[in-house]
Parts: sequence; C-alpha cells; structure tokens
Amino acid sequence: MKLLPTILVPISKFTSKRPSFQYLHASLFTSAYETAISSKILTILETVNPMEDALERYVPVLSPNIVTKVIHEERNLELAFRFFVWATRRKSLYNWDSHNLVIDMLVRDDGFALFWKTLEELKNSEVPTPTHSFAVLIQAYSKSGMAEKAVESFGRMKDFNCRPDVFTYNTILHVLFQKGVFLLALAVYNQMLKSDSRPSLATFSILIDGLCKTGKTEDALQMFDEMTHRGISPNTMIYTIVLSGLCQANRTDDAHRLFCSMKGSGCGPDLIAYNALLNGFCKLGRIDEALVLLQSFRKEGYAVGVNEYSCLIDGLFRLGRYDEGLEWYRKMFKEEIEPDIILYTIMIRGFSKGGKVDDALRLLNEMAQRGLVPDTCCYNAVIKGFCDMGLLDKAQSLQLEISNNNCFPDSCTYTILICGMCKSGLVREAQKIFEEMEILGCFPSVVTFNALIDGLCKAGELKEAHLLFYKMEIGRNPSLFLRLSQGTDRVLDSTSLQSLVERLCDSGLILKAYKLLMQLVDSAVAPNIMTYNILINGFCKAKNLNGALKVFKELQLKGMSPDSITYGTLIDGLQRVGREDDAFEVFNQMIKNGCTPSLAVYRSLMSWSCRKGKVSLAFSLWLKYLRSLPGRGYDAIKLVEEYFEKGEIEKAVRNLLEMDFKLKDFDLAPYTIWLIGLCQAGRLDDALKIFSVLEEYRVNVTPPSCVMLIDGLCKSGNLDMATDIFLYTLEKSLILMPRICNRLLISLLCSEDKAGYAYGLVSRMKSVGYDLNALLYHKTKFLLQNHWKRRKVENFSPG
Repeated sequence: MKLLPTILVPISKFTSKRPSFQYLHASLFTSAYETAISSKILTILETVNPMEDALERYVPVLSPNIVTKVIHEERNLELAFRFFVWATRRKSLYNWDSHNLVIDMLVRDDGFALFWKTLEELKNSEVPTPTHSFAVLIQAYSKSGMAEKAVESFGRMKDFNCRPDVFTYNTILHVLFQKGVFLLALAVYNQMLKSDSRPSLATFSILIDGLCKTGKTEDALQMFDEMTHRGISPNTMIYTIVLSGLCQANRTDDAHRLFCSMKGSGCGPDLIAYNALLNGFCKLGRIDEALVLLQSFRKEGYAVGVNEYSCLIDGLFRLGRYDEGLEWYRKMFKEEIEPDIILYTIMIRGFSKGGKVDDALRLLNEMAQRGLVPDTCCYNAVIKGFCDMGLLDKAQSLQLEISNNNCFPDSCTYTILICGMCKSGLVREAQKIFEEMEILGCFPSVVTFNALIDGLCKAGELKEAHLLFYKMEIGRNPSLFLRLSQGTDRVLDSTSLQSLVERLCDSGLILKAYKLLMQLVDSAVAPNIMTYNILINGFCKAKNLNGALKVFKELQLKGMSPDSITYGTLIDGLQRVGREDDAFEVFNQMIKNGCTPSLAVYRSLMSWSCRKGKVSLAFSLWLKYLRSLPGRGYDAIKLVEEYFEKGEIEKAVRNLLEMDFKLKDFDLAPYTIWLIGLCQAGRLDDALKIFSVLEEYRVNVTPPSCVMLIDGLCKSGNLDMATDIFLYTLEKSLILMPRICNRLLISLLCSEDKAGYAYGLVSRMKSVGYDLNALLYHKTKFLLQNHWKRRKVENFSPG
C-alpha cells in the first residue's frame, strides 16, 4: 500500500500531544482525513482506467461516509456510477446516503443510459454486478414514474448473473403494488420463496399493505398469519395496516379485536391505529363506541385534533344527526382547532345527501371566508344534492361556477349530471353531456357509461344502449386484448390469468406478465359486471330474453363471473316469459359455478313456482335456502320437510316459525308466498292453516295474503271465513283495494242469509278510515239501498 503513508502524513500534522486538544477537535481530524482520502480517490477516478486495481489499495482506509463524499463531489456521472458500483460490492462500504444520492443523480440528471453502460462494461469485464445496483435502478425508475422500466430492470438481473436479495425483492414488490398489479406481486413473492431470499418484516409489510389497499382483506389476513408462522412478530405499523384494512372492509369488530390483541402483545397503538378504528366505528354509525375510544385516546396522552373531529362529525352526519354534528363542529372552534378542507367536504357531502343543500352552499361560502378554496369534490357533493332533488338547472349552473374558482369539472361531475338527467327521464340531455365530456377530453369512467346505458335501457332505447356498450368495450377492452394476444393459451377467467402470470414469472418473463396485467389495470372503462347487469335487465324488461342470454354468455366468454344480481335478473326475466325450464337451468348453473343464490333469487323462483301451481316446489326451494345458512340444524329442516311431504302443513309451518324465532332470523316473505300460492292453486284449507298459525304466533299477515284469501273464499262460497279475514284486516287497520272490498260486500248482499253482515262491515270500514263514497261501486250502493228498503230501515246513507 504505497500511497497510504503519503495520505496520512498531512493528517499527522493536525495531531497534538495535549489530549484535550485531540478530543476537542476530533471532528476536525475526521473531516480533514475524509477530505484527503476523497481527493486521492477523485484523482484516481479521473486518471486511471481501469480503476479497480488502484482503488483496491484504499479499501482498508475507506468508510461509507467517504464513499458518499466522493460520489457527491465527482462531476463526471459515469465515473461516479462506476465508483458506486465498485463500492457496493463490499458490504462495509455500502450506506443509505450513497444509495439515495445515486437515485437522485439518476432521476435529476437522467443518468439511466450511463448507469446501464457502466453495468454492461462490468459485465463484459466479467466483474460481478452487485445486487444493490439494480435496487437503485428500480427505485429510480419508479421515482421517475417509469414503472415498466423498473420491472424490466428487475427482469434483466439474470442477464448479469445477479440474484435478487431481500431488499431488491421488497423494492420491486413495492413498485408492483403501487401500479395495482397484485397478481404479479404475489407471483414475485412466490418466486422469492423458491429462492434463497427469506421474506423479512418489510416484505410482509409491503404485501399486507398492498393487499389491504386493493381490497383483498382476507388475503392480507392470511399473509399476516403466514408472517407469524414464519416466526416474524408484527410491529405497530403492520398491526395498524391490517386494522385499517379491516375497517375499510367494514369489519370493525374484527378490527377492534385486533386492536385489543395489539395492546396485549406489547405493541402500543399509535395515532394512526386509533384514528383508523375511530373512523371505522363512525362510518358504521357506532358513535357511542367511538366516543369511548376517544376517551381512551385522550387518556393515552393524544390530543384530539381536526382528524378526530372529522371522523365524529362524519359519523353523526351519516346517521342524519346533523344538530349533534354541528355541536361538535362548534366545540372544535372553542378548542381553537381550525377546520380543514377535508372536514368541510365531509359536512358539505353530509348536508347534500340529507337534502339540506342550502346548508351545504352556506358552508361553501364559509370556506371562502376562511381562505380555503373549495375543490371539485366539494362542488360535486352539492351538484349531486341538487340532482337528487330534481333541481337540474341549479346543478348545471353550479357546474359552470367550478371553473371560476380555478377548478375544473371532472369525470365525477359529468357522471353526477348524467345520472340526474337519466333519473328525470332526460336521456337526450344526458347524451349531450356525455358527448361534451369527450370533446373536452374528460374521459368517461365505467360509472359514467353504466349511468347512461341504464338511462337508455329504462327509456326503452335498447339499441342505443347496446351500441354504447360496444363503444365502451372497443375503447380499451382488456378481455379483447387477452383473447387476441394469447393465442391458444387464452385467459378466460381469473384463475387461468393467475396461472399464466405465475408461469411467465417462473420463466423470467416478468416484463411480459407486467404488460399483460397493465392492459387490465389501464382499462378503467372496460365494462364491469354492473354494466352487464344493467344491459341484461334492459333486455329482460323488454322481454327480449334471447338478447339477455346472448349478453350473459358473452360476459362469461370474456373472463367475467356473473354475480347473484346477474343470475337473479335473468332467472326472473325467464320466468316472466314462461321459460321456466331455462330459469331453473340458469339457477343450477349458478350453484355449479359457486355463486351462492341470494334470498331475492329464491323468492323469485318460489313466487313464479306458486303462480304455476307448484307450491311443493316452492316449499322445497325455501328449505334448500335454509340449508345454505349457518346455524340451521339438518335434523330440524329434515323434520319440516317430512311434515310437508305428509301434507301436515300446520306442523311444518309451526316448526319453521319456532326455528326462525329461536335464531332471531324471521322473514315473513316465504310464508306470504306459500299462502298466496296455495290460494292460487285452490288449496284454501291449507292456506287458512298457514294463516291461523301466523295469527297464533302474532305475526301480521300481509294485505296481499288477505286479499287472496278473501277472493278465494268468496269464489268457493265460504263467506263466513271471508268475513272473518276481512274483520282481521279492519282490526289491524289495513286498507284494502276497492276491488276486493266490493267483491266481498256484493257476495254478502247477494246471499239471503249473509246480507246483514254487509251493514256491519260498512260501519266498521268507515270507523277505520275508508272513504265509502269513493270506495263503493255503483252496484254495491244499489244493492245496499235495495236491501235496506226491503227491511224498511230508515235514514240509511252509505256515505
């Protein structure tokens, strides 16, 4: 090491025999020493090529600080990058200061080409490339907004015989979650597990945070469990991430349990954790629990600020408790806490939703007085309030006002107006606004398309709705891209997509996998399942079931999964046109595809089955639904089924009611459907059995059920029981339609021995609020008057 003594000689001049002087000026010696070393290194960088051998002699006296100093002072980017790569091959010389400095140089000076040139030169010289060089590249590309280049850099590591370490994996995972390609992120994580790199706490933090932000809360919880199984204890930050994710998924009880276990594990909740849970309680309207949490928040020594007040006021406004919300708003001022634009947005949105648009406008003016400029979100809330009230002129004038405050209408603004126009039946005006969006370069979102397609369907403009749907699909259609680009290896559903991404990743084609997924992420205006549901509903209402079935098949071919609404709409539509077999075929397909039928689907099938006289099928459908619910005992349902099969309706209904009340899950709908169905099938005795059991359990029978019973009993001549059912409706203060009232009265008046009942009923009807003059048909009045005269009863007036 020939040069080392010459470097140390000048430094020895600064030493002193007096210890106090030496200690007092230690920083000065260090600074002078680093300056001398960096000066020599800079000389070598400028004059020696290749420089590696010359630099190797200085390794024993170099430190990370000197490395950073040299990189900072080197004016030649290429030489600075070469020195950085040389230094990062040694763990002792690597530090975050030089790492961040090189990132800044790459971004600020657009040094990417020079950095790649440096790596290529090292590769050609068969010099090993350090992993951190690629970590720097990935972060710099990401910082510059070039995520695709970041992914490409990660994919090219194998070309330089460089294996990613934990830090590099974490870096690329962070980039992938930022771009929303979580499928690829999980594939890279699986690749990480197959390599020698073991996931760290930071790895799980990135994964859990990314999954929570993409709404994959259940997957985030599984990742949380996997972390603990690997012996990695979660810190406060990870607890807070999971807690926030649970609250966003409205799983506040689970979040509260995690909050308590967090305290028990020794990880004290921080301000963010408290606010996440507070926000979760408030969003669900659980204000009392929020206030208890706020008290413990204060006890922990945290100061209540504008964020906490915003959560509480938001919760109170959601419940319509505006006066209480305003009390907290005034209390905030007493504590000298200034409202921010977020709080104003919350209050303006709350007032607008509640129809208090004048109060919302007052807050807009108050913002201006406090020096806060309302943003587009504030204006959008008020515009929506006007649209909901049908004040479309005011909504449009407020839209014009936005530009005066240096804001511009966004996609949300136009979507609100289009929804308002369609709701008021002004579909042509909505189409004009849609066209205006395109002219102004404001791209419609999927919600915008859905609103207009729905409006066109409701207006009966199915052809135009279908054309708009195809325009939406052709624009930037991910499914079309997948089908055209993959050849025989087609992606038809989410499972095959995940499989394809994993195969590409394992083959090292990570950039291809990224581009594939970005086609999906960037296609924000591709039709979603709601779009298809709107279109299918439009076809069903127009009784064009072949068109509805065609759209239904198309959405499945394009890799989308129908939801319960899709199936329910199609089943109901098929039943309405008498295609019962097709409806049950769709129902069976729904179950086969793993989509659990909703209560609405079962109700629809039961109602239509009853109309066809298939009451037993309606019973069996309800029992099938009950079996799919948790907490329903198999033996109890089996017993009910046996009672139905034996024709013991009364016992079956009684057992079902006891089961419902025991589980606190009573629903009157199935009993109403059966009762009406039995009446339609002419099984009045069985219908009356259900009626009597419901009355026994003090369950109020619905007016339609009573109407069907009275109508059927009148047809069968059982006027005594028909009168009893009508008296039941009078006791419950139920007002029936004129048709059935007149039907019963005419039947009684035409009967020799029952005519007297009619007078008693008329008197009772008047006492519960029936307007007899408007209600009674001319024939009914004529029969009443004739019968009255025959009995020589004076002073009768039916009105």
